[in-house]
Amino acid sequence: MNAAADRPDSRGVHLGWYLKLLASTAGVAFLGFLVISSFGERLTNPAVAMVTTASRPIGELLSVTALLVRLPIALAAVIAATRIMGWLFARFSQPPVVGELTAGILLGPSVLGALAPGLQAALFPDAVIPPLSLLSQVSVVLFMFIVGIELDTSMLSHAARPALVISHVGTAVPFLAGSALALVLYPSLGGHVSFDVFALFVGVSLSVTAFPVLARILTDFALHRTRIGAVAISAAAVGDVMAWCLLAGVAGLARAQAGAGLMTTALTIVFLGVMLGVLRPLVARLAERPVSTGSAMALAAGLALAVVTSHAIGIHAIFGAFLFGAMIPSHSPAAVAVTGRVQGAVRLLLPAFFAVTGLHTEVTLISGAAAWSTCLAILLVACAGKFGGSYVAARTAGLRGRDALAIGALMNTRGLVELVVLNVGLSLGVISPTLFAMLVLMALVTTATTSPVLWMLGWRPTSHKS
Repeated sequence: MNAAADRPDSRGVHLGWYLKLLASTAGVAFLGFLVISSFGERLTNPAVAMVTTASRPIGELLSVTALLVRLPIALAAVIAATRIMGWLFARFSQPPVVGELTAGILLGPSVLGALAPGLQAALFPDAVIPPLSLLSQVSVVLFMFIVGIELDTSMLSHAARPALVISHVGTAVPFLAGSALALVLYPSLGGHVSFDVFALFVGVSLSVTAFPVLARILTDFALHRTRIGAVAISAAAVGDVMAWCLLAGVAGLARAQAGAGLMTTALTIVFLGVMLGVLRPLVARLAERPVSTGSAMALAAGLALAVVTSHAIGIHAIFGAFLFGAMIPSHSPAAVAVTGRVQGAVRLLLPAFFAVTGLHTEVTLISGAAAWSTCLAILLVACAGKFGGSYVAARTAGLRGRDALAIGALMNTRGLVELVVLNVGLSLGVISPTLFAMLVLMALVTTATTSPVLWMLGWRPTSHKS
């Protein structure tokens, strides 16, 4: 690859061109979903027992003193397991998140609970689950806040046209593929929601790219300063914003089943308008100033307000955290200072999220040839939609075959962001525990295959350090 090929695409993006791209991809996705929805209306979904870890009976309550002892023990076990497995997988050029997720599954009912139920019950008694889940929610909110800060929209100016084509097509194709797959999944694996809500969620879950994991892989393979890296990271950033907006809509619709659909929609629009139109310039100016105690407290208060507001209006708290983080310029003094401090808390608490995900993930629910065939079908559709859609879009945007294959593999990385999406779906009752387990395995496999594909295409990681 010559130097010219490595330079990012400098062609500008005209508003008319982008509106045509947006209208065409959104129009095709909308019309395709309407067709799928017309078939889905004929389906019935028997009552699915939505027994999740969060709703497990507490059983015998522990005293406050006992809980204060047992919770640190559970958290220490989780941190040790995730660090060990993350380090081990990193030795094989895998993103540490693959090992950390594997550790969570190993600690759950699928492995430890099956091999040593007494030990698993001792490490994670029922009374420890609620506070562990609370810590996991805090960690995810902080994590999504960091993801928002690291979402550098200025990257689009370096690879605008191919990135926008790949992001839009690479979201629309897997979204439609997942929505179509929902026709098969809904009768037996759907949650307590309408087909449209279920199909929207499956489509979103197959559209996600793990922006932070992708950035780590690009750095490991020294691709972050190449044209491929600029295109991939920009496409992932735009695609994930689209996916989060869709997921916010799904969350609002799922909660609206209980009552206030129009109110949730209206409040969400107002929330976005106030955040982006009124508060964003103020937050940006504050972030560009030298960091002080007052500015740090103001940003912390803004984050808390965004989180509480997004939860109160009927969408998930993570959307408020992500949106507020995205309002802070990624290279501002406040971004540098806040990221350094918050990442320490995220590293400490995020293992709780993997533990809770592992406790939710019962691989034993995937029983029999039919269930495993369904799991394989989900994996194939996910890869065909995301990898295939991104590859075709990259070729259409002018990238060569090898580079387009790399883009497809990178965009197919799902990682931790996918787990956040799946936990939202499970908590809202959109998907069943069995489908949750299948989608977790899909996320694990698609993330784990990215590095081997890059190896086969001729790239090598510059470091094996985690």
